[in-house]
Amino acid sequence: MSENIAEIFKQIMHGVYVIGVANGDQQNAFTAAWVMQASFDPPLLVFSINPESRSFQLLKEGGICSINVLNREQMELADHFGHHSDKDKMSACQWRKAKTGVPVMTESLAYFDCEISHYADAGDHKLAICRVVDAAILNEGIPMSYSMTDDMDGSKEIFPDEF
Repeated sequence: MSENIAEIFKQIMHGVYVIGVANGDQQNAFTAAWVMQASFDPPLLVFSINPESRSFQLLKEGGICSINVLNREQMELADHFGHHSDKDKMSACQWRKAKTGVPVMTESLAYFDCEISHYADAGDHKLAICRVVDAAILNEGIPMSYSMTDDMDGSKEIFPDEF
């Protein structure tokens, strides 16, 4: 295979989201691109998360999350929430509390307020399977796709050299 594995995987169409997590007064958010619908009844969404992250610990403890759909014009927010080291990263935008108490990004196109149903192992990540308890469209725009982000996530360095 002569092509770069990261470039090949960018051909799989999916959006870019900011996942908000909370446990009581503690909250955090991170950028995710591996999000999909998993069921109609009950309405379930699935996203992938690094189990070593601070956000995963809050997610496990709090059991709630928001999935915020980014506009294609919000590349700076995608980049901002993709970094692990910024201690005050929640101040980058406006938030409100959802029905479950999780933070919702008011600048997002839409959000899903979710409770964690269960987890599944997925290689170096965990899959969080979430039951949607509320959702709304907040703003108009065109959703950002993962292919628009180029190498923002550093995936060219993360993928193995060969299959």
